[in-house]
Amino acid sequence: MRATRLILILSLSLILSACSWFKDNEKLDDTVPAQTLYSRAKKELTSENWEAAIKQYEALRARYPFGKFSQQAEIELAYAYYKFNEPESAIAAVERFIHNYPTHPNLDYAYYLKGLADFKDSNSVVDRITGGYDFSDRDPKAALQAYKDFTVLIEKFPESKYSDDARQRIRFILEALAVHEIKVARHYLKIEAYVAALNRAKYVIEHYQRTPSVEDALGLQATIYATIGMPGLANDSIRVLKLNFPESRYIKRVEKLLAEEG
Repeated sequence: MRATRLILILSLSLILSACSWFKDNEKLDDTVPAQTLYSRAKKELTSENWEAAIKQYEALRARYPFGKFSQQAEIELAYAYYKFNEPESAIAAVERFIHNYPTHPNLDYAYYLKGLADFKDSNSVVDRITGGYDFSDRDPKAALQAYKDFTVLIEKFPESKYSDDARQRIRFILEALAVHEIKVARHYLKIEAYVAALNRAKYVIEHYQRTPSVEDALGLQATIYATIGMPGLANDSIRVLKLNFPESRYIKRVEKLLAEEG
């Protein structure tokens, strides 16, 4: 009796496996029209089944590289890769789209999506700012590339519905990059690499003038000048600091340091 039952279970398993095999091969059938492949991919995308959507879009791209469905599929494939946490594949798909369809009406979205993928950012900028998110410890290359992508979007499509969000992201990226420079400057100051620390502080002052980190940069610059025995330049930095940040915590510190050195 037990043997019969086991045979029955095995038989059912084989039948289910066969059904699954036929179903999968139906999806991979080379005769499936482009519209059908696109509809399947779109359905999976809407359901947030990113991996399944990617498979369908890739199949559509391989079998029907030209046509109205392939155009839309390319940008939607990029989005699916982005959501599936494969930013490099998303960027490659976006770049193909931009290259192949330079006059496409959704070109602004392509640049926006490329910026998101380069930045590897899946949340809103406002949420990250208010939540205290800090990516300044990361390699800044991705952030710099995202900055370039969003800048291109704003310059090419200033009236795009994505441009306002891109501007917010640019401000956030610039501040994070400035914070990164300040952290590096403080590290150099700690190990007494004064020239390197000074160069980082000056870089923030010159390139990130509209970020709050300028206060830190001026303060660190004044601190370094005072530490290495250059009171004239330290006082110059303090004057600028007082003019722009009269309540800065650095002012009394540097003045005390100058008094001690004097």
